[in-house]
Amino acid sequence: MGMGYSLSFILAVLATWRVTHLLANEDGPADLIVKFRALLGNSLAGQLMDCFYCLSLWIAAPAALFVSRRPMEWLFTWLALSGAACLLERMVKEPAKNQPAPQSAEGEINNVLRSETFAVTEQPRTDTDKDPERPAIPFR
Repeated sequence: MGMGYSLSFILAVLATWRVTHLLANEDGPADLIVKFRALLGNSLAGQLMDCFYCLSLWIAAPAALFVSRRPMEWLFTWLALSGAACLLERMVKEPAKNQPAPQSAEGEINNVLRSETFAVTEQPRTDTDKDPERPAIPFR
């Protein structure tokens, strides 16, 4: 089964990303991964499981053997697989969700935004407003 280098590399990138994402960011089937992560705790291996970028280096090392066998080629393939998995992670990461601003209770003063409204007769004057009988009210 002679796969080309490009196809082997693409498959290895996807496999590296998938396994790294599973171990670093998911609970796994029947919560096996999250239980394993909890078992490792704050140990070096436990900290490794919390960092996608660090973990991708270790997952990419054996995956690079799928693509190349010569030492120098394997070294560069290993780093390229980890780098590609990191780029994929950045591309597919869920965007941060905007939280709605907390609403102040009625009568509460908001020190950042003013909710004052002007009555029609109290509207501040603009340069286009040339009514001499109505004095301008300065902004507070």
